[in-house]
Amino acid sequence: MKIWIFTLVALLVASLSVAMAFENDSPLEDPLMESRARDLAKEIRCLVCQNQSIFDSDAALAKDLRKIVRERITLGDDNAAITEYLVARYGDFVLLKPPIKPKTYLLWFGPILIFLVAGYTVLQFFKNANKVGRKSTSLNSLERKRVKELISDTEVE
Repeated sequence: MKIWIFTLVALLVASLSVAMAFENDSPLEDPLMESRARDLAKEIRCLVCQNQSIFDSDAALAKDLRKIVRERITLGDDNAAITEYLVARYGDFVLLKPPIKPKTYLLWFGPILIFLVAGYTVLQFFKNANKVGRKSTSLNSLERKRVKELISDTEVE
């Protein structure tokens, strides 16, 4: 019974913390503008948390960015202008889905490149391991002579 109560309280606290992320801010009076602000805030990365949008973050910088978004909406900027403004200030990293362009090629294609190189390396390793396993290991004349010397030394003792 205690586990159920603990689980219920934990879920309640978790849901309140997400719901309160925007409650600290003063919402816009126009519901359409507020909806735009919330939608846009879900596309912008919190630079402190780095794995959350500013909509989900409780960081002070996220709150400031939400204020900036609301101010720009109030000034009449469209979503593209607001994102351009934020990218100009913070770079492409501020977007949760950065655009594909030469500056971000490594970000988009780096993991694929690493995976391909790792796969090629593993294949080469196993290919070479098979060759080494099948290779005959005959001794040359110097090695045979050394083995005979070692054997004869052990027989004397």
